[in-house]
Amino acid sequence: MLFKNFWYALADSDAVGRSPIKVRALGQDLALFRRASDRRVVALSDVCVHRMGSLAAGSVDGDCVRCPYHAWAYAGDGACVAIPANPPGTPVPRKARVDSYPVEERHGWVWVFLGDLPEAERPPIPSFPALDRPGWRAVRGEFTWRANFSRVVENAVDIAHTPFVHRDSFGNPDAPVMPDYEVGAGPHAVEATVTLPAREPRGVLRLVTRGGANTVRLAIHGASVNQLDSTFANGWSMLLLLAHVPVDARTTVTRFLQLRNFLTSPLGDGVARGFSLRILEEDRATVESQVPPFVPLDGGADLSARSDALSIAYRKLLRGYVERGWQLDPRARARALDEDGRLLVIPSPARRVAELERAWVFGEAPTLAPGR
Repeated sequence: MLFKNFWYALADSDAVGRSPIKVRALGQDLALFRRASDRRVVALSDVCVHRMGSLAAGSVDGDCVRCPYHAWAYAGDGACVAIPANPPGTPVPRKARVDSYPVEERHGWVWVFLGDLPEAERPPIPSFPALDRPGWRAVRGEFTWRANFSRVVENAVDIAHTPFVHRDSFGNPDAPVMPDYEVGAGPHAVEATVTLPAREPRGVLRLVTRGGANTVRLAIHGASVNQLDSTFANGWSMLLLLAHVPVDARTTVTRFLQLRNFLTSPLGDGVARGFSLRILEEDRATVESQVPPFVPLDGGADLSARSDALSIAYRKLLRGYVERGWQLDPRARARALDEDGRLLVIPSPARRVAELERAWVFGEAPTLAPGR
């Protein structure tokens, strides 16, 4: 299960510079680099249309990236602007272009929109306003799963598993009963707030949780971003933004940004980062062994309980994206070639420009028809 038409946090901002780097998302390789003129990040489909060399293996020349094979130069909009082997004055073919994807830098990450929707119709990048407020300390990290992104996302909002899977970290095995809660839903988000009895704290958590109850706001943005805002019994808070990148149908990279308003000295960063990584590691065995490997969208495929209200809302959100025709055909992505042997790529917004309708060498990755 993979979806186009979403923003994905494909790299840390400080990892993208003047030398192109290769990243993979939705089973496709992309080349990221910064232009010399304005330092903006460019995201291009990684394959040169000439002899299919890797642009990420090339070099940046001003605002362009040059393929290492024959030095064809591609500008930020994906159009080839120079073919060194051609005599001076020779026009560049109209089809000498690759897909260029919209890019935004937010929260210290490079977000790339992988899809063909016009700007006004794109699901938004989630906001994280506490990042810019004084009194909060941020740490970052990364975690790789051998699992489909949908299982990872759903697991993050599954409150009923915490007393058992996380019994040695923050779950309370003495209070497994989950309270009823209301789910709020928007066009591209679902959320709920749950109050849970605090467990007897251990280790560093003795400084954070002291009896009473913890309140957690759980949210899912779009198809693949979680936000978990926890307020502990003593009033301190920890906020967590999880941007899950579907590398392919069976691999997910989670980039996390954790904010805390307590123990804000840099000396606490290692413990804070290690805590988030420990939670993810505790989840790994279950998430990576679930069958099927993706969240089933058929209501009768598995059985739900009252505590699953938020995950049920998430599945409804995904079904809506399927009905919009945003789910990539898994058979096509597995082989990445069409019946004529043409490479298939995620279509970019430029493919919906009338003048460029026939200006493409590579085919579009097909989506599943609604109802399939």
